[in-house]
Amino acid sequence: MADVFFTWVSAFRIVFSLLFLVATASVLLSLPIEKMVKGFLFWVKEDLGQWGPFVLALSYIPLTILVVPASILTQLGGGYLFGLSVGFMADSIGATLGATAAFILGRTIGKSYLISKLRNYPKFQAVANAIEISSFKMVFLLRLVPLLPFSLLNYLLSVTPVNLSVYVLASWLGMTPSIFGLAYIGTTIKDLSDVTHGWNEIYTIHQQFC
Repeated sequence: MADVFFTWVSAFRIVFSLLFLVATASVLLSLPIEKMVKGFLFWVKEDLGQWGPFVLALSYIPLTILVVPASILTQLGGGYLFGLSVGFMADSIGATLGATAAFILGRTIGKSYLISKLRNYPKFQAVANAIEISSFKMVFLLRLVPLLPFSLLNYLLSVTPVNLSVYVLASWLGMTPSIFGLAYIGTTIKDLSDVTHGWNEIYTIHQQFC
């Protein structure tokens, strides 16, 4: 009897956590994200001083977990705010932290839900089989040539056989070229408004993938 009770409690916690994440993500996606990101970057620039790169890196964690499509804006912002070297480091560390947090969440709390949604997709099974054979290579290539949005790929990979340490290293290396490129573009931006310019187009592309 006790085992049944604890099973139901665990199931309730999982369902509640997933519903909370979905609801929070829906609310965030309905908000003026362009304006919010611009305000956040302005705050980082004007008020945080030497703590700015650290806070920018940490901001990737909630954005990634909640599948908020703002990573391109924050990567451009890193280059704009801190220059190429510091901006690239903050973006690289932040993207890796965010990807790792989403991966762990997907592998623990969200695993049953994700598997139930993906098991009927032959392409997912093909990816899972390929990762089982060559984990590092497949994760690296999926990051290097992002066929899926960054945040969604984190959850997809969380239910494959890839080891956490392999996932982190391969993701970091695979994301490095695109992060460096966006940070460099950020250094060429003259005004903060240009960082968030074109958000509607980015958001439309994200919606098409989702």
